[in-house]
Amino acid sequence: MERVDDTGFGGIRVIQNEGLGYGVDAVLLAAFAAGETGAKGIPEGRVQRILDIGSGSGIIGFVLLHKIKDSTVLGVDIREGAVDRATRAAALNGLEDRISFELADCPMLTGFDAVVTNPPYFRKGSAVPNSGDDKYIARHETSAQLSDFIDAAYSALDKGGSLYMVHRPDRLVDILAEMRARGIEPKELQLVTPHPGEAANIVLVHGVKGAGKELKLLPDISVHNADGSYTEIINRIYERK
Repeated sequence: MERVDDTGFGGIRVIQNEGLGYGVDAVLLAAFAAGETGAKGIPEGRVQRILDIGSGSGIIGFVLLHKIKDSTVLGVDIREGAVDRATRAAALNGLEDRISFELADCPMLTGFDAVVTNPPYFRKGSAVPNSGDDKYIARHETSAQLSDFIDAAYSALDKGGSLYMVHRPDRLVDILAEMRARGIEPKELQLVTPHPGEAANIVLVHGVKGAGKELKLLPDISVHNADGSYTEIINRIYERK
C-alpha cells in the first residue's frame, strides 16, 4: 500500500510505502545541509550538484531542492520500490529537471559538490534479517556498511566538497574514524535530543574532503519543549508559522 504525503515544504509531496514514512531525522539532515542549524551549509549562488546516498522516498533531496534553489539532486537507493516511488514523486511535483533517482547501493560516482546520507543506523548482524522487508533494509546494514557509504561519498565529492550525515550517537566513534581514514575530515558535529536535558538520540556530522583537522561542536538541538510542544528551531526548520 502507498500513500501520498504533503511535506509542507512549498507544496512538495512524497509517495511513501505504508508503514515506512520519513522521520524528523531526514528533515533535520536537510536543514543541517542547508545551513539552517548553524552548520556551514551548501552554498547558494551557483548550481550545486548533490548526491543523496540511500535516498528512500526522496524526502531529503526534495526538501533540499526547496531550501537551496540553485541545486540538482541525484538519489540512489538499493530498494527498487523506493526508487520507483521517488521517481514518480519527482514527476508528481514537476521536478524531473532537477532531481532523479537510480537503483544502486553505494556507487562510485564523481563530480558532486555535496553528499547527503541517512544510512542504516544498525550494524550488520544486529537483528535477524528479512531481505524482503523494506523497513529492515532501511534501518540495518545489509549489503553496504558505514564504510561503504563514506567510500562512495569520497569518490563522489570534488576536493573541498561536503558530506552531511545523520546517524545515531552510539555510532559516532565509527563515523568519525571512518571519515578521517577515508579522507573526509569531520568539521562540524551537532547533537539532537528529544527534550532539553535528555540524552541525544540523533547526531548530525559535516565533513569536508581534503580539509584540515579541526572539529567544531555546534549547539545541541531539542525537538520538543518540556511540555511536549515543538521547539522554536524545529518549527523554523519545518517552516511553520
